[in-house]
Amino acid sequence: QDHVRAAARDLFGAEDAIVVNNNAAAVFLSLAALARGRGVLVSRGELVAIGGSFRIPEILEASGAQLLEVGTTNRTTIGDYRRGLARGPALLLTVHPSNYEIRGFTERPEPRELAALAREAGIPWLHDQGTGCVEPLDEFGVLAEPTVRSCLADGVDLVAFSSDKLFGGPQAGFVAGRSDLVAKLAAHPIARVVRPDKMTLAALAATLHAWKRGRWRDFPIYRAAGASLASLEA
Repeated sequence: QDHVRAAARDLFGAEDAIVVNNNAAAVFLSLAALARGRGVLVSRGELVAIGGSFRIPEILEASGAQLLEVGTTNRTTIGDYRRGLARGPALLLTVHPSNYEIRGFTERPEPRELAALAREAGIPWLHDQGTGCVEPLDEFGVLAEPTVRSCLADGVDLVAFSSDKLFGGPQAGFVAGRSDLVAKLAAHPIARVVRPDKMTLAALAATLHAWKRGRWRDFPIYRAAGASLASLEA
Protein backbone atom coordinates (compact mmCIF):
# COMPACT_ATOMS: atom_id res chain seq x y z
CA GLN A 1 0.00 0.00 0.00
CA ASP A 2 2.97 2.33 0.34
CA HIS A 3 2.58 4.23 -2.94
CA VAL A 4 -1.20 4.62 -2.47
CA ARG A 5 -0.77 5.77 1.12
CA ALA A 6 1.82 8.36 0.11
CA ALA A 7 -0.47 9.79 -2.58
CA ALA A 8 -3.41 9.80 -0.16
CA ARG A 9 -1.40 11.69 2.46
CA ASP A 10 -0.62 14.36 -0.10
CA LEU A 11 -4.16 14.69 -1.47
CA PHE A 12 -5.99 14.70 1.86
CA GLY A 13 -3.44 16.56 3.97
CA ALA A 14 -3.21 13.65 6.39
CA GLU A 15 -0.28 12.34 8.40
CA ASP A 16 -1.00 8.83 7.15
CA ALA A 17 -3.71 6.68 5.58
CA ILE A 18 -4.69 3.05 5.17
CA VAL A 19 -6.86 1.40 2.52
CA VAL A 20 -9.41 -1.36 3.20
CA ASN A 21 -12.10 -2.95 1.03
CA ASN A 22 -14.98 -0.53 1.77
CA ASN A 23 -16.05 2.19 4.20
CA ALA A 24 -17.91 -0.23 6.47
CA ALA A 25 -14.62 -2.06 6.91
CA ALA A 26 -12.84 1.25 7.55
CA VAL A 27 -15.21 2.07 10.42
CA PHE A 28 -15.20 -1.52 11.69
CA LEU A 29 -11.40 -1.73 11.77
CA SER A 30 -11.13 1.64 13.50
CA LEU A 31 -13.60 0.63 16.20
CA ALA A 32 -12.02 -2.78 16.75
CA ALA A 33 -8.48 -1.41 16.94
CA LEU A 34 -9.23 1.60 19.14
CA ALA A 35 -12.29 0.77 21.24
CA ARG A 36 -12.86 -2.98 21.51
CA GLY A 37 -14.39 -3.78 24.92
CA ARG A 38 -14.86 -0.08 25.68
CA GLY A 39 -17.44 2.61 25.03
CA VAL A 40 -17.89 4.86 22.00
CA LEU A 41 -19.82 8.13 22.26
CA VAL A 42 -22.32 8.59 19.42
CA SER A 43 -25.15 11.09 19.04
CA ARG A 44 -28.61 9.52 18.79
CA GLY A 45 -29.11 11.65 15.69
CA GLU A 46 -26.23 9.84 13.95
CA LEU A 47 -27.19 6.20 14.50
CA VAL A 48 -27.80 5.89 10.80
CA ALA A 49 -28.20 3.21 8.16
CA ILE A 50 -26.18 3.75 5.00
CA GLY A 51 -26.55 1.14 2.29
CA GLY A 52 -28.29 -2.18 2.67
CA SER A 53 -26.55 -3.48 5.78
CA PHE A 54 -24.34 -0.70 7.13
CA ARG A 55 -26.01 0.29 10.38
CA ILE A 56 -23.85 2.15 12.86
CA PRO A 57 -25.18 0.34 15.99
CA GLU A 58 -24.62 -3.07 14.37
CA ILE A 59 -21.11 -2.19 13.19
CA LEU A 60 -20.30 -1.04 16.72
CA GLU A 61 -21.62 -4.26 18.25
CA ALA A 62 -19.81 -6.47 15.74
CA SER A 63 -16.51 -4.67 16.40
CA GLY A 64 -16.70 -5.42 20.10
CA ALA A 65 -17.13 -1.77 21.07
CA GLN A 66 -19.95 -0.57 23.31
CA LEU A 67 -22.46 2.02 22.12
CA LEU A 68 -22.80 5.03 24.44
CA GLU A 69 -25.68 7.15 23.11
CA VAL A 70 -25.78 10.88 23.82
CA GLY A 71 -28.30 13.61 23.07
CA THR A 72 -31.50 13.12 21.10
CA THR A 73 -32.45 12.48 17.49
CA ASN A 74 -32.76 16.16 16.60
CA ARG A 75 -30.63 17.92 19.20
CA THR A 76 -27.25 16.94 20.60
CA THR A 77 -25.18 19.57 22.37
CA ILE A 78 -21.54 19.68 23.40
CA GLY A 79 -22.84 19.37 26.95
CA ASP A 80 -24.38 16.01 26.07
CA TYR A 81 -21.00 14.77 24.85
CA ARG A 82 -19.29 16.18 27.93
CA ARG A 83 -21.67 14.36 30.27
CA GLY A 84 -20.99 11.19 28.29
CA LEU A 85 -17.31 11.38 29.22
CA ALA A 86 -18.25 10.27 32.73
CA ARG A 87 -18.95 6.83 31.25
CA GLY A 88 -15.27 6.38 30.34
CA PRO A 89 -15.38 6.16 26.53
CA ALA A 90 -12.38 5.16 24.45
CA LEU A 91 -13.51 7.01 21.34
CA LEU A 92 -15.74 9.78 20.04
CA LEU A 93 -17.56 8.83 16.82
CA THR A 94 -19.44 11.23 14.57
CA VAL A 95 -21.23 10.32 11.34
CA HIS A 96 -21.85 12.65 8.40
CA PRO A 97 -25.56 12.50 7.44
CA SER A 98 -24.84 12.10 3.74
CA ASN A 99 -28.17 10.56 2.78
CA TYR A 100 -30.74 12.35 4.97
CA GLU A 101 -31.53 15.67 6.65
CA ILE A 102 -33.12 16.62 9.97
CA ARG A 103 -34.68 20.08 9.76
CA GLY A 104 -36.37 22.43 12.16
CA PHE A 105 -35.64 22.35 15.89
CA THR A 106 -32.12 20.92 15.61
CA GLU A 107 -28.69 21.42 17.14
CA ARG A 108 -25.27 19.83 16.83
CA PRO A 109 -21.86 20.98 18.12
CA GLU A 110 -19.37 22.82 15.95
CA PRO A 111 -16.35 20.72 14.88
CA ARG A 112 -13.98 22.92 16.90
CA GLU A 113 -16.01 22.15 20.04
CA LEU A 114 -15.79 18.40 19.46
CA ALA A 115 -12.07 18.61 18.70
CA ALA A 116 -11.42 20.52 21.91
CA LEU A 117 -13.51 18.08 23.95
CA ALA A 118 -11.72 15.03 22.52
CA ARG A 119 -8.32 16.59 23.23
CA GLU A 120 -9.41 17.50 26.75
CA ALA A 121 -10.59 13.94 27.39
CA GLY A 122 -7.53 12.39 25.76
CA ILE A 123 -9.58 10.23 23.37
CA PRO A 124 -9.47 10.07 19.56
CA TRP A 125 -12.21 11.54 17.40
CA LEU A 126 -13.24 9.27 14.51
CA HIS A 127 -15.46 10.83 11.85
CA ASP A 128 -17.29 8.72 9.30
CA GLN A 129 -17.31 11.21 6.43
CA GLY A 130 -18.55 8.50 4.11
CA THR A 131 -18.71 10.16 0.71
CA GLY A 132 -15.01 10.74 0.04
CA CYS A 133 -15.61 14.31 -1.08
CA VAL A 134 -12.33 15.92 -2.17
CA GLU A 135 -13.43 19.22 -3.71
CA PRO A 136 -16.34 21.55 -2.75
CA LEU A 137 -19.46 20.69 -4.76
CA ASP A 138 -21.06 24.15 -4.89
CA GLU A 139 -20.81 24.24 -8.70
CA PHE A 140 -23.05 21.16 -8.81
CA GLY A 141 -25.63 22.63 -6.45
CA VAL A 142 -24.49 20.74 -3.35
CA LEU A 143 -23.57 23.38 -0.79
CA ALA A 144 -21.30 23.03 2.24
CA GLU A 145 -20.44 19.36 1.65
CA PRO A 146 -17.44 18.72 3.93
CA THR A 147 -14.27 17.48 2.27
CA VAL A 148 -11.88 14.97 3.79
CA ARG A 149 -9.22 17.68 4.06
CA SER A 150 -11.61 20.12 5.79
CA CYS A 151 -12.59 17.45 8.33
CA LEU A 152 -8.95 16.90 9.24
CA ALA A 153 -8.39 20.66 9.41
CA ASP A 154 -11.31 20.90 11.84
CA GLY A 155 -9.45 18.65 14.27
CA VAL A 156 -10.74 15.17 13.44
CA ASP A 157 -8.14 12.53 14.34
CA LEU A 158 -9.29 9.89 11.85
CA VAL A 159 -11.61 10.22 8.85
CA ALA A 160 -13.21 7.13 7.28
CA PHE A 161 -14.73 7.31 3.81
CA SER A 162 -15.51 5.40 0.62
CA SER A 163 -13.36 5.61 -2.48
CA ASP A 164 -16.13 4.67 -4.93
CA LYS A 165 -18.63 7.49 -4.33
CA LEU A 166 -17.55 11.14 -4.67
CA PHE A 167 -13.91 10.07 -4.76
CA GLY A 168 -14.70 8.36 -8.05
CA GLY A 169 -12.49 5.27 -7.75
CA PRO A 170 -13.03 1.53 -7.25
CA GLN A 171 -14.92 0.13 -4.28
CA ALA A 172 -12.64 0.51 -1.27
CA GLY A 173 -12.39 2.50 1.95
CA PHE A 174 -9.84 4.88 3.40
CA VAL A 175 -8.96 5.83 6.95
CA ALA A 176 -6.83 8.98 6.99
CA GLY A 177 -5.46 11.01 9.87
CA ARG A 178 -3.01 10.76 12.75
CA SER A 179 -0.07 8.52 12.00
CA ASP A 180 0.02 6.90 15.45
CA LEU A 181 -3.64 5.86 15.16
CA VAL A 182 -3.27 4.65 11.56
CA ALA A 183 -0.32 2.53 12.73
CA LYS A 184 -2.58 0.84 15.30
CA LEU A 185 -5.10 0.07 12.56
CA ALA A 186 -2.41 -1.31 10.24
CA ALA A 187 -1.04 -3.57 13.01
CA HIS A 188 -4.45 -5.00 13.93
CA PRO A 189 -5.24 -8.58 12.75
CA ILE A 190 -8.46 -7.40 11.09
CA ALA A 191 -6.43 -5.17 8.74
CA ARG A 192 -5.37 -8.28 6.83
CA VAL A 193 -8.95 -9.56 6.71
CA VAL A 194 -10.22 -6.36 5.06
CA ARG A 195 -7.26 -5.46 2.89
CA PRO A 196 -7.93 -4.70 -0.82
CA ASP A 197 -6.42 -6.70 -3.66
CA LYS A 198 -3.69 -5.48 -6.02
CA MET A 199 -6.12 -4.56 -8.81
CA THR A 200 -8.04 -2.29 -6.44
CA LEU A 201 -4.80 -0.70 -5.28
CA ALA A 202 -3.76 -0.12 -8.92
CA ALA A 203 -7.12 1.51 -9.67
CA LEU A 204 -6.83 3.66 -6.55
CA ALA A 205 -3.35 4.76 -7.56
CA ALA A 206 -4.68 5.81 -10.97
CA THR A 207 -7.59 7.69 -9.38
CA LEU A 208 -5.30 9.50 -6.95
CA HIS A 209 -3.04 10.45 -9.88
CA ALA A 210 -6.03 11.88 -11.75
CA TRP A 211 -7.02 13.95 -8.72
CA LYS A 212 -3.47 15.25 -8.41
CA ARG A 213 -3.54 16.32 -12.06
CA GLY A 214 -6.87 18.11 -11.59
CA ARG A 215 -8.78 15.80 -13.92
CA TRP A 216 -11.59 14.94 -11.52
CA ARG A 217 -14.23 16.67 -13.64
CA ASP A 218 -13.60 13.96 -16.24
CA PHE A 219 -14.83 11.27 -13.82
CA PRO A 220 -18.24 9.80 -14.81
CA ILE A 221 -19.99 11.01 -11.65
CA TYR A 222 -18.92 14.63 -12.21
CA ARG A 223 -19.61 14.53 -15.95
CA ALA A 224 -23.15 13.41 -15.10
CA ALA A 225 -23.56 15.93 -12.27
CA GLY A 226 -22.45 18.79 -14.52
CA ALA A 227 -24.41 17.73 -17.59
CA SER A 228 -27.35 19.79 -18.85
CA LEU A 229 -30.89 18.48 -18.55
CA ALA A 230 -31.14 18.32 -22.34
CA SER A 231 -28.05 16.13 -22.67
CA LEU A 232 -29.25 13.82 -19.90
CA GLU A 233 -32.63 13.45 -21.56
CA ALA A 234 -30.94 12.68 -24.87
